[in-house]
Order: sequence, then structure tokens, then C-alpha cells
Amino acid sequence: MQDTNNTMARPVDPTFFAEVASEHVADIVVRLNGVDLEDAVGALARLPFERAVEVFDRPELDRPGELLLEFPNGLAGRILTAMSADRAASALRELDGADRTTLLTKLDFETAAGLKHLLAYAPDTAGALMTTEFVAVPESYTVAETLQHLRDVEQSRETIYAIHVIEAHSRRLARIVTLRQLIAAEPQAALLEVGPDREPIVVHVDTDREEVARLISVHDLLSVPVINERRQVLGIVTVDDVIDAILAESAEDVQKFGGLEATSAPYMQITFRKMIRKRAGWLCALFLGEMLTASAMQHFEDELAKAVVLTLFIPLIMSSGGNSGSQATSLLIRALALGQLRLSDWWRVALREIPTGLTLGAILGAIAIVRITLWQKAGVYDYGEHWALIALTVGVGLIGIVTFGSLSGSMLPFILKRLGLDPASASAPFVATLVDVTGLVIYFSVALVILRGTLL
Repeated sequence: MQDTNNTMARPVDPTFFAEVASEHVADIVVRLNGVDLEDAVGALARLPFERAVEVFDRPELDRPGELLLEFPNGLAGRILTAMSADRAASALRELDGADRTTLLTKLDFETAAGLKHLLAYAPDTAGALMTTEFVAVPESYTVAETLQHLRDVEQSRETIYAIHVIEAHSRRLARIVTLRQLIAAEPQAALLEVGPDREPIVVHVDTDREEVARLISVHDLLSVPVINERRQVLGIVTVDDVIDAILAESAEDVQKFGGLEATSAPYMQITFRKMIRKRAGWLCALFLGEMLTASAMQHFEDELAKAVVLTLFIPLIMSSGGNSGSQATSLLIRALALGQLRLSDWWRVALREIPTGLTLGAILGAIAIVRITLWQKAGVYDYGEHWALIALTVGVGLIGIVTFGSLSGSMLPFILKRLGLDPASASAPFVATLVDVTGLVIYFSVALVILRGTLL
């Protein structure tokens, strides 16, 4: 990469570039992620070409597309061409249309066409994750011929641990032979005689990446082929790509569960405008939801005026329902993501959560009754002559609210998934807001029944 011009990076401490050049590729990525764009480009410009390609091929590298845009035309094209197809497509995917086109025009026709093909697949699918650099041989090959083919193409393939045996005429996938099986077989043996004769594990281009991850995990695979309707292999998804995708998915789910729009950029690289845009929408939606809580309290204004003591327990009531709902939501999102539950299992979950909510509510209700009793008897606080009824109101109210929170928190992920939305959108703040409103209604309804004729 010595053909890089010297105008790409501003002057920085020369030791920085020397240290970067001598480090392991993974450590280089960490260093580059921690500096500004100009310094990262300057460091990459001083690396040997092959080493720079290794850095760009690392999924942990931040803003690879932006980095490529800063390189001279010919050099950016050479790097993209040398990168693995899936990583090159990922780098282009982070750019907008104009910048993406700029980089694509620097490639030869075949490479550009291949990347455009990968970019056409929907994000979060097997098609978007796959690489087209896999090992495929005709079914007529012998073990010796296959081994020689591996020696010829090893440098240009993502992995050589799985050999895809293709039917001669239809180009359909006939079998997958592992490298271990190949090495252990006799050199003159026919490839179709190697390994067990069973249907290969495959995914389609539109298979969700979570399902791809589940299949790789369940079957202990290093890669899985991606096929079209005619069972022709379009590419493969490797286990390292799945790990990277699931880490990204987990980060998005954590952000959604916290009540904000997901973003893949590191925190310190998020601009002020983007930060406001990502957070304001959810906050406004939650604020509007909490307005219903105010409306509910206004509805019970007369009851509050007669029994002000009931307001002391509103924070306790609301937080307990929200907490139970968030717990249930967390468990169900994980179960759905891992394929432990299907949409048709919603009624089984409901039957399980109702007694669970009743039991948890009874435990919290008992604690609340004991606390009110102790405070009254010890003289810490005087709840009035009807303190026993107030304690009963809080206890029964907690049973109802925690039960409702558990049931609604467990059903919400099913509803979102049925509507085609991400269950992770059932964020903790969203569940808490939902339970806050209904919790107040339950609490004051219980109070009207128990305290009628006394405080109310």
C-alpha cells in the first residue's frame, strides 16, 4: 500500500503508526476503532496491502465503508476486491446510496455485480450474511481430485472445512463432505462414497439470521449452505459470521429493551442529532402513555380526596406491576429468540403465567401487609383507624396487579411477533407504562370494594 498519497492523514505522533504496524490484526482493529477517521486512514495507508485487507475483513472494524471512501480510487477498489465478499457487502451496506455507488464504480464488473447481488438481500437474513466464496466440486470427483482442488483454491475461499458436492446437470446440492472425512478416505475413492448419505442441513436466502444461528448451534456446524428454490447453492454462512450477527442482534435487542431505537454505532461516535432522533421518539411515546396514568388518577380524584393515605402506596403498586411484567417479557423474548416457543404456544404460556403471577403477587402482598402492620403497631406511621382494611387493600391490589403484569408482559412478545414486529420492541419502559395505567385501575377498584362504607 505504499502507493497511497501523503495527503490522506494529518500529522500525528509517528510512534502511533509504528505501533499499529507491529500489532496483531485484532489489536490493530481495536486501536483504529479508538481514533478519529483521519488517523485510522493514515495508519491503514502505511500497512502492507495484504495486512490492510486482513484488517478490513475483521467484522469488529468500525466504519469500514467510511474508511474506504477516504482512500484513493484505485486502492479502495483493490481492497474491496481482495476482501471476502460478505465483509465487502457489509462495508457497502453501511453507506448511503451515493457513497455506495462511488465505491462500486471502482470495481471490475464481475466483483461489482456479485456485491450488488448480496446487497439485494434483506438485512438480517441468510442471504445478507452469506459469502459466495465456498468450495464446490462436481459429484464425479474422487477424493484425490478434491484434495488437489482444495490446494488450488484455498487462498480464495472463506473456509475449506466443508466441501459441497454438486450434481452435474441440475447444479443441485447432493451432499456435504467435511475436510476430516475427506482426509480419512482413500485417495481413489469416489467423493459420493465419503461420509454418511444423508440430507444436508441447508437454509434459504430469506431465512432469518436467528434461525440460521439456531441450526448451526443445534447441529454443531462450522458453516451452512444457502440455497435457492432449485436447491442450488448460492453461498454459505459461516459460524463466525453468525456469532457477529447474533452479537449485533443482542446489542440491538438490549437497546430496544431499554426503550430506544437501535443503533450499531459506538456511543462516542453517535452525533448529537442522531442521539436525539434515536431517543426522542420512544420517550414521546412513553410520555403519552404515562399521560393515561394521570387520566386514571383524575378519574379516581374523589376517592383520593377521601382516602389520601392510598396515595402513599401508588409508587409501590406501579413499580411491582411493571417489574413483574418486565421479568415475564425478558423470559419470553429469549425463549422466542431461541426457538423454545412458537406462536401457537401462547395459551400454554398464559396458563403458566397466571398462577405464577398470583403466587408472586401473594408474596409481595403478604410483605406489604406485614410492613403496614409493623409500622402501625410500632408507631412509625398512623394509617388511621381502618389501617387493617388499608393493608388488605394493598395486599389484594398487589396480587391483581402483579398477576396482570406477568400475563400482559408474557403476551406482548407474542402479539408483536404475530404482527411481524421484533418482540424485543416490548421494552421494559413500554411494559411498565402499560402496567402503570391498568395497575392504578386495579388498585382503586379493589379499594372501592374493600373500603366502601369506611374511607370511601
